Parts: sequence; structure tokens; C-alpha cells
Amino acid sequence: MNEHRSAPSGLGRRHRRLTDEQTRERMLRAATEMINRTGLTVSLDHISFEDVIRDAGVARSTAYRHWPYKDLFFSDLVKELAASASPTIIRDEIALMRRVLAEHLDWLQSPQSRTSLLLELIRQLAQLDFQSILDSPGWRTYLALHAAFSSLSDGELREQVRSALAQAEEARTAQVARAWRQMAGLFGYRLRPELSTSFETLATLLSAAMRGLVITALSRPEVAAHRTPASPFGAAGIQDWSLAAIGGASLAMAFLEPDPATTWDDERLAEIHRALEAWEQ
Repeated sequence: MNEHRSAPSGLGRRHRRLTDEQTRERMLRAATEMINRTGLTVSLDHISFEDVIRDAGVARSTAYRHWPYKDLFFSDLVKELAASASPTIIRDEIALMRRVLAEHLDWLQSPQSRTSLLLELIRQLAQLDFQSILDSPGWRTYLALHAAFSSLSDGELREQVRSALAQAEEARTAQVARAWRQMAGLFGYRLRPELSTSFETLATLLSAAMRGLVITALSRPEVAAHRTPASPFGAAGIQDWSLAAIGGASLAMAFLEPDPATTWDDERLAEIHRALEAWEQ
């Protein structure tokens, strides 16, 4: 028995018969990975259909049978990108929250120090989110996709992409709103009653402000590097505040206030740690 049988060549792999669904999945995945490496332009002109076929490892005849015209493939690709848009960084955020809490457990003991703790979390989380979005090819693709959508002619494709983007936006907004609702509740805060608003509204404004800063920073790098030594809204001591942190804290403090119905005791402190463990899982 020959134990040194060579692996199939790339050509052999490309010509292995695939189902239409396997072909579609491979092609769209290869194109998405290509875009995430290089970024997305509004026209998609930098994406070569032949390169996608090669990276996907499918036969040219199969690819062209599935998409007789390149534009048909790009239509499916734009819809695929829209449906899988808005990447998240939840694990990094939870790890940061656990670290900040571990460093400042004593700040949970009084109303003023709890405000300082909440602000410190906002300060660090805002900068983490901002830098992650700025550095992420997936996020740049998501932002560029909105520009690509606006350039599409009216018709079925535009409506399909709009619907996919709307679903991604709604899911992301719900996720951010849920995180803020949980964090506010843990630290004994509530929405200001006089605003008659919701955490979804807060999430929408926070996301819009963050994306606006990211887009600005792409052409003005000093926006990403800017820091202001400050102690806003009752923060503990002078710290370096990024523009993302100042914007996030401003919105949070405009929407939130201490909840007078909250009771602080040992059980509540334990609840905070249980909640963070549950979020991580």
C-alpha cells in the first residue's frame, strides 16, 4: 500500500463535481474573504470574477453556469454582504468590563463612586469599540456597503439590499440596546423619565455617533489620536478621554440617571459578577 499518496492538485479540486449550493457557498465565501482583505469600493470593480473562481476552487464552467453574467454574481454578493453585515466585538467588551470591575471593586460602595465606575467603563468601552471598528475590514465593508446601496438603481436588487441592511441594523441596534439596558440596570441607573425614550433610541444615537467618528477618522487620522485630559460628568480624577469616549459619555449621561428604587447590598454586588459571567457564556 502506498502511504505517500499525493494530495489532489488544485486543478483536481477545482474540477470535483459540486452541487449548485456548494458552488454558490464557496464563491460567495471566497468573494467575501477577498473583500474583507482588500476593502469594498462602491463599484466592486476591484473584485475579479476569475479571481473569485480560483480562490473558491470551483470549475469555471460551473461558476458560469450558475452566474452567466458577472453582474448576476455581484448582485448575489451584495445581498450576501448585506445579510452578514455588522460584525461584533462582544467578547472583548465583556473582558474589558470584567477587568475594570476587578480593578475598581471598591467603587461600587457609594452612589458617586458608582457613577465614576460607570463613566470609566464608558470611557474604555467607547475607545475599544472605536478602534475595533476603525481597524476592522469587516466594519469598513459594512460602512462602504451603505454607499454601494445608495448608488444602486431603483429595482428589486436595491430593495433586497435595503431589506438586508435594515435587518442587520435592527439586529445590531437591539444588541447594543440590550447591553446598555443590562449595564444600566446593574449599576442602578434608569432612563430619565422626562425624556419618554428607550434604550433603542440611545443605541441608535450611540451607533450613529461612533460611525460618524470612524468615517471622519478615515480621512482625518488626528480624530483617532485626539485625547483630552478631563474629568467629565463626575469621573474619578483626570484621565485621557478620546472623542468617542466623550461622545458616548455625553449621550449616556443625557439619557440615564441613578434609579432611586435600587437597593445596594452584598447580594446586588454578587449579581453583577453573575451577570458578567452569563454574558461571557
